[in-house]
Amino acid sequence: MDLGTVIGLVLVIALLLASMVLGVGIGPYIDIPSVMIVIGGSIGSLMISFKPAQMKKFTKVFMIAIKPPEENVQELIKKLVDFATKARKDGILALESEVNKESNVFLKKGLSMAIDGSEPDTIRELLEIEMEQTSNRHKIYGQIFNQWAGLAGAMGMVGTLIGLVAMLLNMADPSAIGPSMAVALLTTLYGAVIGNVFGTPISNILSIRDGDESVIKEMIISGIMSIQSGDAPRVLEGKLLSYLAPADRVSQFE
Repeated sequence: MDLGTVIGLVLVIALLLASMVLGVGIGPYIDIPSVMIVIGGSIGSLMISFKPAQMKKFTKVFMIAIKPPEENVQELIKKLVDFATKARKDGILALESEVNKESNVFLKKGLSMAIDGSEPDTIRELLEIEMEQTSNRHKIYGQIFNQWAGLAGAMGMVGTLIGLVAMLLNMADPSAIGPSMAVALLTTLYGAVIGNVFGTPISNILSIRDGDESVIKEMIISGIMSIQSGDAPRVLEGKLLSYLAPADRVSQFE
């Protein structure tokens, strides 16, 4: 679980609720018409903007932002170095039994092609296509939340205009001015909260997750190419460590 994302969400929500409680309480900030306009309207607009299959994964993608799949990069490098050591000693065919038990689907696919004798260029091309298409799908899911931020803000403005029109039409009735003004102000508030707490931040963290996953896949491709070409394990490790920040580069040969 990504503690930074969880703590950030909890902190923002807690501070917003605390500020309401310390003011006039939470009750005045709850307005059903405003909820219908902003939340209902923005989600409806999202359904127009994206395919049903993409929208079905809305909740799943949100959970990925909170609890992303974790890959131990140091363990991955060690595994690839061990594969290289065994392949250099016994031949690449000796990896077949271990590859069949490999849990990383991307690594398993690439090594399986190498064991089958596929050309290096073919392996690289197929893996890069898969990596690119996966990244494209991830970017679309990030766009959903980015779009939600914009649509929620726009619906907040729509609600504000609806509330102002209702208020102006009922200027002669003081009792109707309050509810109309509440709709006008609270829709803007709801739109701002959705956009700046859930929409844009979640879109940003999903983009970062996609970048991290792409780097790991690039490492795997580089490792497979080195194993297939018969590079020394130390050389392979050096290539893979170059993908990491200097402070994170820990060699098992030292």
